Amino acid sequence: MTHRRNRAAAPGNWAARCRAAAVTGGLLLALTASGLAAAAAQAAPVGPGRGSVVSYRHVAHLSLTQARVYLRAAGFGSPAAQHGADVYQIVYRTLSAQGKPDTASGVLVLPTGPQRDLRVVDFEHGTMVAKADAPSVAASDRAEVILLAGAGYAAVEPDYLGLGLGPGHHPYMDPASEATASVDMLRAARVVASREHRRLNPKIMVTGFSQGGQAALALARALQQGAAGQLRLGAVAAISGPYDLLHAEFPAALNGTLNPKDMTFYLGYWVTAMNRLHHLYTNPGQAFRAPYDNTVEQLFNGRHSDLQVLSGLPASPRQLFTRTFLKRLAHPRGEILRLLRADDTTCTTWTPHAPARLYAAHADTQVSYLNSIHCQRALDAHGPHIPLIDVGNVDHFPSGHLAAPRVVRWFEHLQPA
Repeated sequence: MTHRRNRAAAPGNWAARCRAAAVTGGLLLALTASGLAAAAAQAAPVGPGRGSVVSYRHVAHLSLTQARVYLRAAGFGSPAAQHGADVYQIVYRTLSAQGKPDTASGVLVLPTGPQRDLRVVDFEHGTMVAKADAPSVAASDRAEVILLAGAGYAAVEPDYLGLGLGPGHHPYMDPASEATASVDMLRAARVVASREHRRLNPKIMVTGFSQGGQAALALARALQQGAAGQLRLGAVAAISGPYDLLHAEFPAALNGTLNPKDMTFYLGYWVTAMNRLHHLYTNPGQAFRAPYDNTVEQLFNGRHSDLQVLSGLPASPRQLFTRTFLKRLAHPRGEILRLLRADDTTCTTWTPHAPARLYAAHADTQVSYLNSIHCQRALDAHGPHIPLIDVGNVDHFPSGHLAAPRVVRWFEHLQPA
């Protein structure tokens, strides 16, 4: 499936990840304490429609030195930041997964300096369960957008629906709502940037890691198809995403190829999220074995950290799901098959007309490398060749740390509009 929030430590070393988060978070929290984040939310209404800003506020300022310290602590020592960063928390209007009016949140990070006209990169983040871990509210979870702002870009990162300051539950792995929330976040970011006397280029470069790899392709497709009006796709670079649940990720998750404990986490998240939207079971006992049938939905309610969820789950999907439901996942039919096919359209239903690349690691134990192979083949089928760059014999989180700086360098070599 996809893929807990990127941390600066090796996969599986949760204590080290938390220490790294504490370092980066501590830096931004110290800056917040200086009074920058205490500023009152600034209303910036642009009408009742999608992408209009409900509120925004300046939550952190990093000098050049502080940005470099933050990035080193987060595992991104190179390329070194060339700019400091100003971080803005935004709440904006969008649509729910059912197409009804909703709100969502995210961050805009602007580079410090005199430049007023800025190129834009949208970063789509990986899996997280807790609302409090989203980039709009978690000071430690902004490494990629600080990296991008440090390179001189206006960096945009949506929380997605139901995370951060958004109401309700997160519709996990729903590419349609990922794209809608991201398009509307880009609209809101332009409003906030103009309030801060910056002009954002309408050609958007898009990247994302893990769940965000899927979301990046969903957003890129939406931009190319005109979903954002004047905004258009400039380039897309997707990293270690689960692009083919039906033929790559689910089979590897259930046959033991991927890490069983991680697969329990991701499958449990997907099933509970999809059940809220599409009714996969009537009561939890139809899907989950005891005692987890009494606890699993609460674990994934948005108020528990990754570590808390992991500690409350068994070691493998076979121990979490009933035998009958496990067969439904292994041999999907009906509603589950329909949902998987809908998830798997981000590579199969379009051909990028802008520069595009895929990055992944062949030794990934959380997202099967076969996802990226299948995605490349699908994108290549009706258009120009899309490179798939293997970042090496590393696991999931290191693949993001290795790929993100390469993406920044690639974007820098593309001609601006």
